[in-house]
Amino acid sequence: MSAELDPSTVVVHAGRPARVPDAPLGPSPVFSSTYIAGGDRGYGRFDNEAWAALEETLGQLEGGRGLTFASGMAAVAAICDLAPVGGRVVAPQHAYSGVLALLDQQAATGRLSVTRVDIADTDAVAAAVVGADMLWVESPTNPAMEVADLPAISAAGRAAGATVVVDNTFATPLLQQPLKLGADIVMHSATKFIAGHSDVLLGAIITADDSLWTALEGRRRSLGAIPGPMEAWLALRGLRTLALRLDRAQSNAAFLAERLLDHPRVSRVRYPGLADDPGHARAAAQMSGFGAILSFELGGDAAGAQRVCESTSLWVHATSLGGVESMLERRRRWAIEVPTIPEDLIRLSVGIEHPADLWADLEQALKA
Repeated sequence: MSAELDPSTVVVHAGRPARVPDAPLGPSPVFSSTYIAGGDRGYGRFDNEAWAALEETLGQLEGGRGLTFASGMAAVAAICDLAPVGGRVVAPQHAYSGVLALLDQQAATGRLSVTRVDIADTDAVAAAVVGADMLWVESPTNPAMEVADLPAISAAGRAAGATVVVDNTFATPLLQQPLKLGADIVMHSATKFIAGHSDVLLGAIITADDSLWTALEGRRRSLGAIPGPMEAWLALRGLRTLALRLDRAQSNAAFLAERLLDHPRVSRVRYPGLADDPGHARAAAQMSGFGAILSFELGGDAAGAQRVCESTSLWVHATSLGGVESMLERRRRWAIEVPTIPEDLIRLSVGIEHPADLWADLEQALKA
């Protein structure tokens, strides 16, 4: 497919069967554990038609080769396994709690050592990565919404000999392509925006380095963290509408961020689309949009934040993001969330509903 196509076009047309008479327009899920000998597929744990179509599409979007996994955390675990025993990983102080918990577990057993750093502090990252084996990056971070200088810290990581990994779940491949900014590996929780309908658990990895792809594929094959064909097919079907969903969702997010900024009960709004957000300039330089996730705080009122989450009728109180429906959550309700995330921080995953309806429901919850 032409490299000149816009990503919103690639997301619709990549990973399709050949256009021959009577061919289906899209790939179908193939439910088989076993394949006749003599071909390249071999066995159901090695490859599947539905995975291949999704991986081809994600690879074209991110500029590399894709691999899909049973969940985002399965993809994370495979990547972390690339670091040598006793190796050191530099990771954000704020990131998805599951990733940080896995790193802490591996540090506790001596498998790895972990250095936490403010990922938005470029100088601190550059200093920390010297002598490290891996640099793990989120941008924007979950749920603090910090924005890393991806070109600068990717260059610092690679100069230090570290494998640079970027979790691109929040931005999606339509808004940010980390491989083009210097990263070695891109990771997605495809459960979120890629699948987009809150009905799939799936992870994805994309890299332009053939040796890394081979190493990661070998880990998937050996550890068995493979996606089901139906999950891969559903994720690809969801991915086809990502451009439309994301366009509406981030428009809604920008609208809500401005409304929240003016609300007397709100003490802080974290959204890189706001002109005075600390990450605005960086996001504008390396992203083609500001995304559909934002967080806000209520002046330290954790109990009030919890009541907001429990008082909505349209917003869904849930611990996921990236679906067509809008979701909210006080992240510190989870014991594994890092203590530097404010107790009163509410993360919003903005969906595709009418913005006035979303604001009306949120406003009445704030009054509660």
